[in-house]
Amino acid sequence: MITKKEVLSEEVEQVDLEKVKDIRGLLKSFGRSSIQSRNLNRCLQVYEDCLKDPDRPLIFLGLAGPMMAGGMRKVIRDMIEYNLVDCLVATGGNLYQDFALATGSKFYMGTPYADDVLLRELYINRIYDTYVDEADFDRTDKAICEIADRLPRRTYSSSEFLRILGKKLQDKDSILYTAAKHAIPVICPALNDSSIGIALTMHYYRNKDHIVIDAILDNYEITQMVMKTKKTGVVYVSGGYPKNFIQQATVTLECLGIIPRGQTKGHDYAIQLTADAPHWGGLSGCTLREAQSWGKVAKKARKATTYIDATIGLPLLVGAILQGKAYKKRKRLKLNWRNHHLISLKEK
Repeated sequence: MITKKEVLSEEVEQVDLEKVKDIRGLLKSFGRSSIQSRNLNRCLQVYEDCLKDPDRPLIFLGLAGPMMAGGMRKVIRDMIEYNLVDCLVATGGNLYQDFALATGSKFYMGTPYADDVLLRELYINRIYDTYVDEADFDRTDKAICEIADRLPRRTYSSSEFLRILGKKLQDKDSILYTAAKHAIPVICPALNDSSIGIALTMHYYRNKDHIVIDAILDNYEITQMVMKTKKTGVVYVSGGYPKNFIQQATVTLECLGIIPRGQTKGHDYAIQLTADAPHWGGLSGCTLREAQSWGKVAKKARKATTYIDATIGLPLLVGAILQGKAYKKRKRLKLNWRNHHLISLKEK
């Protein structure tokens, strides 16, 4: 029987800001605090263990929420630049806004209490407390459409098309530019649910002979990545459809008959930063334990969740990792694709 002394064996330690010297020191001090600060420390521990794992897990980043408007663009770009992720699965809105920023658009400080009818009359869009000039987005739509107009008329996966967009950019702070530079796949399984989709609809409308984005190729590509690597890790920011798209990749191996039924091992490392509660039953708030019931997270996975605004949690987490340099000995992966088939996956 467990004794009272055993249960009360670890004391909460008060955070001492006089001793904290940097972001990493702050998050390390959270390890003996409570509530979501302790959970954020657990996310740090799991992420760093994944980065240092000698089996070299392939790490997926699932990105949703208003990360560009929230000022998180370079944080995410740095995750790619410093080899913290191997594949990005993101909402189209985030990728579109990254492209827009790289081609001259800006976000402006606003207020959630604005007169939105007046904003519409001024051709200004609002993302909570952030404004953007709709004219900038019009220009961006046309720029993407014109890129599509010049492409060979065939079928593309979203990652292939997004790599083309990234190679058109010269902005070193861009997510798409940095991913293309390092040959990191960027997948958007619902590309049409964004202004990139609007731009491609414009391309379709203007051309009898047009390109086709095949979303099922995205499924096939990510499934092959999971199949070709010994271990996988996942980082979910704000949930959304990128989260389930990454989660279901392990289960797809079963459905294709690549592994026997019931033997899906799931992702080996998993962390998530979300502001959604699990009791509503939605995907963005659902727990990583729930994902284990589907075989999407491994039985013995290292996992942690913090319920936090990602515009607060993500820069703290990434800042602590960059200061700790757990990524230093981690080699990049080289993915050798041929007609959407992953021929090989190995360290560079």
